[in-house]
Parts: sequence; structure tokens; C-alpha cells
Amino acid sequence: MSERPAVDTLGYEQARDELVEVVRALEVGGLGLDESVALWERGEALARRCEDQLAGARTRIEDKLAEADPDDA
Repeated sequence: MSERPAVDTLGYEQARDELVEVVRALEVGGLGLDESVALWERGEALARRCEDQLAGARTRIEDKLAEADPDDA
């Protein structure tokens, strides 16, 4: 795999797309143990990044909804 940007700099779509690539590469196999482990670790970091991005979006939406209807809180 070529040099990749730091996971914490990726937006949701970038992290998701790269995660799909990682999963495909692991499913195809044919990689050495070290490369497979490194790819797995990258995939785990990408999955966490996606989860964090989604959680942040959820929080922003909930905050906006609460601002729009303060009686609903």
C-alpha cells in the first residue's frame, strides 16, 4: 500500500472509502503477515474515525434540534 495520509486528517467519506479498500485487500489475501497486520490496524483506525465523525454529526444535529425546540429538551 502506498503512503497514506494520517487517519485523523480524513473526512468521513475519505475514511469510509479507504476502509472499503482495506477490507477488500484483506479479503483477497495474498499479503504477508506484517502487511496484513498493518492493514488491519489501519482499518481499525479508519473505522474509529468513521464512528467519531458520525457521532459528531449526530451531536450537532441533536444540538440544532434542541435549539429549534427548547421545550422538547
